[in-house]
Amino acid sequence: MLTGKMTKKSVFLYTLSTCVWCKKTKQLLIDMGIKYDYIDVDLLVGSEQDKVMKEFSKVNPQGGFPTVLINKVKTIVGFQPDAIKEALL
Repeated sequence: MLTGKMTKKSVFLYTLSTCVWCKKTKQLLIDMGIKYDYIDVDLLVGSEQDKVMKEFSKVNPQGGFPTVLINKVKTIVGFQPDAIKEALL
């Protein structure tokens, strides 16, 4: 897990280890000094991946990556720097 400046908002990313846009989203959050947790879904195996994908499909039924989940309610799909900044600042 990555550490950075504290934010009052909880930030969680569903990402793929090989996804350029996922890496850009992580870097954006680092540059903003935002602490976040993430999981590279493609690195999970078996029942662990099944469990995470079930959770993931509830917040993003279309399945795009990266998926940013803020405060467990707001979902931003894809690399959308303006929407991420607006939601977190």
